[in-house]
Amino acid sequence: MNPRDDLEFQNIYETFHDKILRYLAHLVGDAESEDLTHEVFIKAAKALEDFRGDSQLSTWIYRIATNTALDRLRSPDFKRSIEEKHLIGEDELSIEDKDVWTGRKAPLPDQQLIRKEMNECIRSFIDSLPADYRTVVVLSELEELKNREIAEVLNISIDTVKIRLYRARTKLKEVLNCHCSFYRDNRNILLCDLKMSSK
Repeated sequence: MNPRDDLEFQNIYETFHDKILRYLAHLVGDAESEDLTHEVFIKAAKALEDFRGDSQLSTWIYRIATNTALDRLRSPDFKRSIEEKHLIGEDELSIEDKDVWTGRKAPLPDQQLIRKEMNECIRSFIDSLPADYRTVVVLSELEELKNREIAEVLNISIDTVKIRLYRARTKLKEVLNCHCSFYRDNRNILLCDLKMSSK
């Protein structure tokens, strides 16, 4: 890497490191996110001289991160570790009076179930979405990418993005309505609890 590329990579690292770390944490979990972030920037450094500017820099780095995360999500080791965590009931998320991803309230009614009150109950079901659905939800809701940008990151059509988002939100709402009891506390804040098993 020549000095100019080295300087450019340093700028890319400083601009995107925290965003990519956060993004990966929501795709693969905190325990995996630091190592994968390191891997993403190694790949970016190696590929930098081939980057021709055909897409935005942010789209390019998110594409590398997404592909890295999907590779990890599909790996047998990762699937085993997730199963083990579910068996022992690991969960370090807490109920909050806000979206735990962005800290903001949902601006649109059809996004409220995803972006508002992202507590432990809801988050566990987001984590259970298929990787393709979870990825578009995170890119849309957390990273606030437009559908066009998501299409570029995932190398799919805008129509496919819309379909995946629709199906992901629909699936999530169905699962939540089946497994969660929603209520408002004395501050009129929407919360949810897991429904008791009928067994």
